[in-house]
Amino acid sequence: MDGQVDFPRSELPFSDYCTRVQEHVERYYGIPVVTRDIPEPLTGDLDGAEIHIDYAVTPEQRLFLLGHLFGHTVQWNVDPRAFEIGGKPQKPPVDGDLLPELLEYEREAAAYGLDMFHQIGVTRADQWYCDYTACDRAYLFHYYHTGEKRESMSFWRDNTPLIQPKPVPPFTPIKRVFRMDGIVI
Repeated sequence: MDGQVDFPRSELPFSDYCTRVQEHVERYYGIPVVTRDIPEPLTGDLDGAEIHIDYAVTPEQRLFLLGHLFGHTVQWNVDPRAFEIGGKPQKPPVDGDLLPELLEYEREAAAYGLDMFHQIGVTRADQWYCDYTACDRAYLFHYYHTGEKRESMSFWRDNTPLIQPKPVPPFTPIKRVFRMDGIVI
């Protein structure tokens, strides 16, 4: 176990965590993680049964994507509405009534990812993962609201509110469609 103390971003063993998380996702949940070229602007994708991550991402980006895309994989397999929200393109500007639901969809995915991290003792990265999730949500809010694509990390803030892990329910991965066929993340 890593303990409960969060470490500064620069001190986190991202490569080690990536290896541990990927092995757990593949062995325990039966979800293959494929590293390959992902067409821009995406850095990762999912289809409900597999997670694909671009070969050119940093270990830090990869760890976030492993947690984030795992969380969406859970959602797609346990909640039909989640697949409706995340499996089809959303063209900006998105209806203001849908924005809260989209942001909650992203928060819940992070909560599942955080629980999965904790299952294997990756607990020192909670603040980092929550900061990264907040950055991603802020980027998406801006994009869905304005249609403007800015550098995603320009939305980074340290010490954002912590997300509580959400227990991963039992599920069977079912292949659906890759988001790159329409979704921009």
